[in-house]
Amino acid sequence: MFAVIVAGYLLNRLHMFNEGFISAANKFIFNVCLPLMIFGDMAGTDLAAGFDLSLVLYSGAITCAAFAVIWICARLLIKDKSLIGAFVQAAYRSSVAVMGFAFMMNIYGRTGLMPMIIIGCVPLYNIFAVTVLTFEAAGAAEDRDKKGKLKKAAAGIIRNPIILGIIAGCIGSAVNTTGIVSAISENAAGGLFIGVIGKTLDNLAVIATPLSLIVIGASFDGSEALKKIKPTAVCCAVKLLALPGVFLPIAAALGFRGEAMLALVIMLGSPTTPSCYIMAKNMNNDGVLTSGVIAATTLLSSVTLTFWIFLMKTMEMI
Repeated sequence: MFAVIVAGYLLNRLHMFNEGFISAANKFIFNVCLPLMIFGDMAGTDLAAGFDLSLVLYSGAITCAAFAVIWICARLLIKDKSLIGAFVQAAYRSSVAVMGFAFMMNIYGRTGLMPMIIIGCVPLYNIFAVTVLTFEAAGAAEDRDKKGKLKKAAAGIIRNPIILGIIAGCIGSAVNTTGIVSAISENAAGGLFIGVIGKTLDNLAVIATPLSLIVIGASFDGSEALKKIKPTAVCCAVKLLALPGVFLPIAAALGFRGEAMLALVIMLGSPTTPSCYIMAKNMNNDGVLTSGVIAATTLLSSVTLTFWIFLMKTMEMI
């Protein structure tokens, strides 16, 4: 993943891209590719069969707690207020939707309880991101219309393509379990139609992560990123060390083991999701800090996430 970011940076330095392409790619990823990726992952999984309410509630609760504490601390401690929205979003949001299924398949050979984490935290990730990015956007401090900002945040949440993708994924999963899709597929014409539609959606969804990483690399400005090295370092420490260090012991004490614990490790310890950059740019927040944190956490998580998985395995939690 980090190598793809570097490739995007190098290709941009070779003048392969321009601002028009990068801007259009941001919108395309946010509005089409990411929602389809989440829809495909969830629609293809029987959510009802492996439903784990305790895991859904715990992942939702720690997402709420992490978001609240990080936002309060950022408001109190960050002097440059223009960085707050980007800092908060990058500190609590992880690549669980991007990396979770791959890790679970590699270790357990099945998606397991990963969809429970998706249901528990990903909608909240996006609701909170829209909220903080709306209230902390450039110029938002001068806007005294609190009701207007609340309406804007609510509208952003309702129209958020990723949230719509999650809702569609839940509906798709429910439809799949009824056998309607299988029945249609048994008919030659129906099977052809389902196959064409499915393959088309898959092709659009599969480019979400690599294209996001390329755009992040192409947008990366090394000189500007160095000016924000301190908040970048703090954000990385919060994301990769503080959140797992606080919430994994609590999870262990509550009795989470096996697939549930691995799902929580991935949720808490994986790098900042590339969609943070897409949302920050689309909502008038700091893209430089966001891209720096994504690049740094993607590189560093190869060590930290491996450490957390090794630690949990050593303690026989997974």
